[in-house]
Amino acid sequence: MLSNVQTDVEEINRKFKDIEERRNAIIKGTRDATILCSKAIVSMHSHKKNESTEYIEKAKKLLKQFKELGKDDLQKYLYIAEQEFVEAYCLFSIAENSVIPGKRSLEVSDTSYVMGLLDCIGEIKRMIIDKIRSEGTSNVNALFELMDKIYGTIYPLAVYDNLMPGLRKKLDVSRILIENVRAIITEEKRRTIMIEKIEEFEKNIMGSENIKRE
Repeated sequence: MLSNVQTDVEEINRKFKDIEERRNAIIKGTRDATILCSKAIVSMHSHKKNESTEYIEKAKKLLKQFKELGKDDLQKYLYIAEQEFVEAYCLFSIAENSVIPGKRSLEVSDTSYVMGLLDCIGEIKRMIIDKIRSEGTSNVNALFELMDKIYGTIYPLAVYDNLMPGLRKKLDVSRILIENVRAIITEEKRRTIMIEKIEEFEKNIMGSENIKRE
């Protein structure tokens, strides 16, 4: 009487066991990929290009491996790692003054691509701050315009927040970061102008005193 039930239950058990094993492998593997991407970003900010490239390539191989393992039923477990990969890869392209790659070349989902690009805005801010500290504001305008354009390009997708949960929140955070950087650049430029005027004034005063002594 229960022969069909027994057969189906055994089949279901095998199916779910396979899913569980693949899920566990993907979670561990994507965690490793996420760590590699984080290390790549740190290396980029430390100007260690070769090290950063190595981390990104390792992460890319891991993601490809587990994307195949995920098939169609476990792709959602790849999203976080894919976002980190997009962030790291795009930041590397920006640092190298190269074209930001598209989602097809990165082989990631639509959601991962969009979210990763928005995360990249925060790292661009860090690049700008580092440049201001070492070089002043002379070479930061292009980076600031880029982060603003990334935001502006993605913003129309805000209406699909129900399809990409968390998108609107990331957009709001990105807007705050952009305005914060705008304020920092403006203040630094004002400070630079003030210092230049003070130095010019002191120079003129010193010149006048020298003339009087003569």
